[in-house]
Amino acid sequence: MSYKVSIVIEKDEYGYYAYCPELPGCQSQGDSLEKVQVNIKEAVELYIETLSNSQK
Repeated sequence: MSYKVSIVIEKDEYGYYAYCPELPGCQSQGDSLEKVQVNIKEAVELYIETLSNSQK
């Protein structure tokens, strides 16, 4: 199954911070833009998987 969600990425003094407004609490960080993109993708996948498992 495929989902589309919005991802917001911001740069701060520690690197990058990302979050998904549609999924409360789904957030991640990384030292580089590439790393934060990988991290937030994994966070979204795990979040959705957890939601799917809780509905079974």
